[in-house]
Amino acid sequence: MIVVRSRAWWRATLALCLGSLLVFLNLYVPQPLLPLMREAYGISTLVASLAMSVSTLSLAAALLFFGPLSDAIGRAGIMRLTLLLAGLLSVVLACVAALAPNFELLLVLRAVQGFVLGGLPAVAIAWMGDEFEKPALLSAVGLYIGANTLGGIGGRVIGGAVAEVGGISASFLTVGCLTLVGVVVFWRLLPPARCFQARRFRLREARAGLAAHLRNPMLVGAYLLGGLNFLIFINQYSYITFRLAQPPFELGEKWLGLLFLTYLSGTFGSALSGRLSRSLSQPACMAFGILLLMLGTAVTLADRLPLILAGLTVNAFGFFLAHSMASSWVGRHAEQDRGSASALYLVFYYTGASLGGFWLEPFWWLGEWMGVVLGSWLVLAGTFAIACWLRRGERRRAAVNEPARAGGAVQGGVLASASSPQISSRRSERPQADL
Repeated sequence: MIVVRSRAWWRATLALCLGSLLVFLNLYVPQPLLPLMREAYGISTLVASLAMSVSTLSLAAALLFFGPLSDAIGRAGIMRLTLLLAGLLSVVLACVAALAPNFELLLVLRAVQGFVLGGLPAVAIAWMGDEFEKPALLSAVGLYIGANTLGGIGGRVIGGAVAEVGGISASFLTVGCLTLVGVVVFWRLLPPARCFQARRFRLREARAGLAAHLRNPMLVGAYLLGGLNFLIFINQYSYITFRLAQPPFELGEKWLGLLFLTYLSGTFGSALSGRLSRSLSQPACMAFGILLLMLGTAVTLADRLPLILAGLTVNAFGFFLAHSMASSWVGRHAEQDRGSASALYLVFYYTGASLGGFWLEPFWWLGEWMGVVLGSWLVLAGTFAIACWLRRGERRRAAVNEPARAGGAVQGGVLASASSPQISSRRSERPQADL
């Protein structure tokens, strides 16, 4: 298996990070354009946010398809083909926005694009789980999720900057062309899989595997934590664009796109997650990230733009720290079918994103940004409780397993002493190493 920091590790990690960047470049390009869409199509804030919600919801549905399918036919082909289709669909979206300005048709195409964008996220971490040793997996996941943030930043910054000059269609066209170039590089970089073992796809077995994951409380806790955190985090950015487009800020699309540079702290948080997990348990890191997310949300209540940006920066760091820990937690605790286990985590994750607008919209109408903050805190208090529950579950499991490990060590020592006094004497000289 691929070891950490080896040449093969760097090549594979770079390829998957590039693929992740391309996925989120396409997924999030409309977000800074929501106020512009609201004006151009004469729609409400909730309807405008559907440009994001339909794609994340269809992406979540795609994960249920691509995850089990990858266990049967392999993962590399799925990633390559779906990235290519995503780039082509961005070009089609640009043509539709320019030649047939119909918001309903745009939503249909965004739903289709969301489905194909689900190919790489559904299987990338499972690919790592197949090919990487455990230390290599933990380090690579942090960098991979960091690339998620860079893709999200790039899509929003490019989308906002280009739209200010050429409108909505120009934003989609630019991202589509960048994606098609990136796919060529990804195709050449990704090394062939060496440890993957195909399993014949059977619908009954796929459903049984998903059901088994849903019966595992350690997995379900991480699923809920990731989905509910993302429900709040991503939709806060949608509503903050509406707030900052209004007086007294009145920011244009270019500046709303630059708002997402605060995601860079999330890249740092993801990359730092591997180091933090060496000194703190994963649930403790999740809880810490959620507390930072709650703190940053409180800071955004300020009326000064620098403080709002500082709050969003803290939010991004805390969210992606918790997300990195939760996604790698799933990889560690899935007893079988890693592809479907990782896909199921992302189903909860993106379903949360697609439903967040429906949760926060009533709070927006009642109190605008103050209402959004209140609605956010209510959900984040629940995810913090889930992180604490996972920590207690981890301790209980360790307490149950410790006597079994100790018993196995004693039994092994007795057998060793009976068969080889020399081995026994060497073990007695190094008891700490054996423990």
